[in-house]
Amino acid sequence: MGDLEVKVLGGGREVGRSAIAVGYSSKYLLLDYGINFSEDDIPQFPQHIRPSLIEGIVLSHAHLDHIGAAPLIYSSYRVPTITTRLTKSLIGIMIEDFLKISGYYIPYEYNELNTLLDNTLELDLNEGLEIGGFQIKLLNAGHIPGSAMILVDINGYKILYTGDVNTVETKLVKPVHVDGVEADILITEATYGDTQHPPRDYVERELINSIIDTVDSGGNVLIPVFSLGRAQEILCVLYQYIPGLTVYYDGMVRRISEVISSYPEYINRYDLLVKALKEFNMVRSSSERKKIIKEKGVVIVASAGMLKGGPSQYYAKQLSSNSRNAIFLVSYQARGSPGRKLLEFGVLEDKSSLVKAKIRWFDFSSHADSEGLLRIVRSLRSVKYVIVVHSEEGVGKEFVSRVSDLDSSLKVYYPANGDTVYINI
Repeated sequence: MGDLEVKVLGGGREVGRSAIAVGYSSKYLLLDYGINFSEDDIPQFPQHIRPSLIEGIVLSHAHLDHIGAAPLIYSSYRVPTITTRLTKSLIGIMIEDFLKISGYYIPYEYNELNTLLDNTLELDLNEGLEIGGFQIKLLNAGHIPGSAMILVDINGYKILYTGDVNTVETKLVKPVHVDGVEADILITEATYGDTQHPPRDYVERELINSIIDTVDSGGNVLIPVFSLGRAQEILCVLYQYIPGLTVYYDGMVRRISEVISSYPEYINRYDLLVKALKEFNMVRSSSERKKIIKEKGVVIVASAGMLKGGPSQYYAKQLSSNSRNAIFLVSYQARGSPGRKLLEFGVLEDKSSLVKAKIRWFDFSSHADSEGLLRIVRSLRSVKYVIVVHSEEGVGKEFVSRVSDLDSSLKVYYPANGDTVYINI
């Protein structure tokens, strides 16, 4: 029949900037088109693909490292974009905020974003759609509300793209299940491909006990969070274990939470989320922030998760000089990010003085660990090729080795950005 092409435009030997073009007979389906940030906080875009070659775009979820470059396609062309209903509702919010903060460096404007949204088709999980000869089906990815794995059928040849995936149940999302799913090619993330996560209930209790210790000593706790997914998960955990605690949530967390709570069908413990948002305190102004800092025994859940701007950066500076306070990180900390520097060196971005507040990281990952990813490989029917993306290079190479040890008959690839994997079908 000829060669099927898997072009890695982004996410090759790196975490984020996910962008995969799957092609056959000179037609391509674009799976995500995201961005990354440099250490100087400048957006890094994926490699270019000529829009006229694309039959459609499928977006796995609404994090910027999977959607941030998608409006670029609409600078000169019109194609359908497919995603879940909740993800479509979040795209505008996420990219508007991106334009507001980094607009000087972004090669598109609001017009392209609006055109993207006008051309976006909603697809429910487990439902199918055909575009340009590509049969598309979305499956629960277990990552954040609205997230999906993408199953593509080309003339009976099946490709499963995981996007970001989680095999562990969380308060927000039920875990991924691929038992019985048939795929010839698996394109999988491997963010934690060399890691074993601790049991989720253990991590939750460790966080809660650490918060109680801090609050009982008269200190305040800052929990920097990703506004989409991690924030709502942490709010649910706090409400389940210590509902009487004084908790504030701030930044993009407010708007994102309002949207997510409008889609109960995508939430695992919807009851917890609704109660948490009702009982905890939304921060609406900078004057409120100044008052909160003067209180004792409170918990602040605020974006951004890596301390790159947002109110979390303000709170961190205000709380850092008091040893009774604590900064508890619960999100992935990218290399070079302020959060990573805080963990490794105990300093904030300005490096003016060491942080006296307690610093700790808790593994609340919404990505599958090595065993979870291998379980996906084992559970798929008829998989012959595995293409590993979305991982730092050392981690990815280790996971490639583990996949090869699992089944020596599998052909395993670890492409860099710009590489194309050719598979005869």
